[in-house]
Amino acid sequence: MEQSTTSVATKWVLDAMHSEVHFKVKHLVISTVTGTFKIFEGTLETDNDDFSSANISFTLDVSSIDTNQDQRDAHLKSADFFDVDTYPKMVFKSTSFTKRDDEEYELIGDLTIRDVTKSVKLDVEYGGIATDFYGNVKAGFELKGKINRKDFGLTWDGITEAGSIVVGEDIKLDINVQFAKQV
Repeated sequence: MEQSTTSVATKWVLDAMHSEVHFKVKHLVISTVTGTFKIFEGTLETDNDDFSSANISFTLDVSSIDTNQDQRDAHLKSADFFDVDTYPKMVFKSTSFTKRDDEEYELIGDLTIRDVTKSVKLDVEYGGIATDFYGNVKAGFELKGKINRKDFGLTWDGITEAGSIVVGEDIKLDINVQFAKQV
């Protein structure tokens, strides 16, 4: 009789208190506006100790956008951009998580903004594993990447009288996350 060698996946849940989602976009081509999303959640499931081939899912509440300017935030929430009344969530689901070396990974997945889903690639730096004061095992990651907002239907354009573009197309992503191991 053969013995089953089925491995059990370990689930990790995003610790939002120790995580951040930042983005940067050019304004008038001469400066950069930085923003954050304040409300998000995610999970990571893996069947090994090095996280390679982990399944990652992430959802954020688009209405939690904060660029430190209320009028701009209201415009971003409007139908000109995110249309939060119709599309309240942004969703990411991994399709691959590949280990490059002890600290670097490549994360590829499907990102849905509004009603558009596109494959995106993010560079991931693994920060390691630590145990907090309460005995919780945590894993930390820093993700960086770039997307074009127009690929996701965020096509609003403004041009100044002098011909300057108001909002750039490329959005730089800078995400720091901490996951708590579930027991």
